[in-house]
Amino acid sequence: MCAGALFFFVAAFLAYHQGVWISVEFVCFSVGSAITATLCFEQGKILASAFCASMRGTFSISLMHVPAFQMTGDQVLQAFYHDALNLFLGAAIVAVGLVAAVFCVIRRKLDPVLIYFALFAFLYGVRMWLASNLMGLTMRDSLLYTRLSTAINFVVPIPALFFFKAAGLFRRQARIAGYVVGIVLGCLSLATAAFGPHRVFYQAANILIITLMIFVVARSISQKNLVVIRRGGLIFIGFILWENIRSVLGLRFPNIEAIGFVAFLAALGYVAARQILQRDQQLNEIQKELEVAKRMQLSILPAEFPNSGKLRVAARYVPMNSVAGDFYDFIVADDRQAGILIADVSGHGIPAALIASMVKLAATSQRTNAADPARLLAGMNAALCGNTKDQFVTAAYVHLDSTSGRLQYSAAGHPPMLLLRRGKVFEIAENGLVLAIFGHATYTNTVRQLEPGDRLLLYTDGLTEAQNAVGDSFGQDALSALLQQTAELAPAAASSQIVSSVQQWSASQDDDLTVLICDYIPDT
Repeated sequence: MCAGALFFFVAAFLAYHQGVWISVEFVCFSVGSAITATLCFEQGKILASAFCASMRGTFSISLMHVPAFQMTGDQVLQAFYHDALNLFLGAAIVAVGLVAAVFCVIRRKLDPVLIYFALFAFLYGVRMWLASNLMGLTMRDSLLYTRLSTAINFVVPIPALFFFKAAGLFRRQARIAGYVVGIVLGCLSLATAAFGPHRVFYQAANILIITLMIFVVARSISQKNLVVIRRGGLIFIGFILWENIRSVLGLRFPNIEAIGFVAFLAALGYVAARQILQRDQQLNEIQKELEVAKRMQLSILPAEFPNSGKLRVAARYVPMNSVAGDFYDFIVADDRQAGILIADVSGHGIPAALIASMVKLAATSQRTNAADPARLLAGMNAALCGNTKDQFVTAAYVHLDSTSGRLQYSAAGHPPMLLLRRGKVFEIAENGLVLAIFGHATYTNTVRQLEPGDRLLLYTDGLTEAQNAVGDSFGQDALSALLQQTAELAPAAASSQIVSSVQQWSASQDDDLTVLICDYIPDT
């Protein structure tokens, strides 16, 4: 019963995520979900009873929908031996379908090929068990079994049709024909369950499937993609054609359709294994390239701030991915002055990292304006405009002159700089428009006098916007409190402690984290 419900909800999930066409598939397939669930449940009870009977010689079955009858253990064993191959193949095919479904769940990716393959394999395996002589003997007087076991024959091809479509075997005309055939088969399944099996139902289904399969074979021969899977599918289609022709003509030959299905499964297994290996190789190559990109990006970041008698500067940089859009640089760095730039490119990953390298070049070109933050940002904006493909950059730049004891600060859409002075935190904000979007943007400076013991904190919004498990942001107040709590630590230790606290707060790192701390200590 759980299996049928599971398939029903899987089909509903497909309908929700894939749109109107797969809604048609959902309608077609859900027709048989309850049928399959009922048969699976009853099949388990009957086979258990049959096994017990073979141990004691005879048994009787008494279910609500099955009149009691007697059958010897020899009859049970004879039926079992006759159906041993089909029972084994049916169980194996069901297992393959379940493995495919589990693999799809593990990947956490809705793959229509895997979904339809899992449904097709499961239903086909169940159909093989229901068609066995053993089940026919044990349920021979059950009207419910007769109707449902016949109805499932019309349900089985439905996920197969949509699998062929997802695998690329159906082009536009064949796709429309497949939907029509699926709807007709669903209606035939309902009619069989309601009114019982009729020869006209089988004939209609056989004609439809034979016509569609011939059309598929004719259209697929000229296609070159998915060669292996198509060959396996065409082998299976050939067996299906034979079985349908045999049924229409009334030929008395063994049913060999399962052999074709096994060949089809083998082709799918080969293709799946090859794709997994290729995907792993591609992922390894991508990982190697990302490692190279990471080393290159780290190389554009500055080394440690040089020893200075009056200024102590430390940075902490933690990208969300291998490469990131956060950037910082020391435009000037000597014993008398420091020019500290921090920037954050919109987006993440490789595109943001490429633009961050452009920010590096733009900042380097403005070294002559290092003492004037507003002019430096304006020059960077002019260099970046029109070159970032609609991505923008926020930035902040502070210039500190230890001789005059003065700082100048300007920003472009960046979070405010924090000043820790005598245990209290003050925000310093002088924001203009973000970089790389507006060519006419202008920027202004704010000037503050430095005091001994001042600590400045520059950061990106990945810190304040970090969220915990319930969705609460870390926030500006918590960052200010952290700045106060780490006041006694050296800049390097304080920056590491701040980043570590944010990481512990957040459920996952959803943005790059960058912190710059500068201490003004003129008396040392």
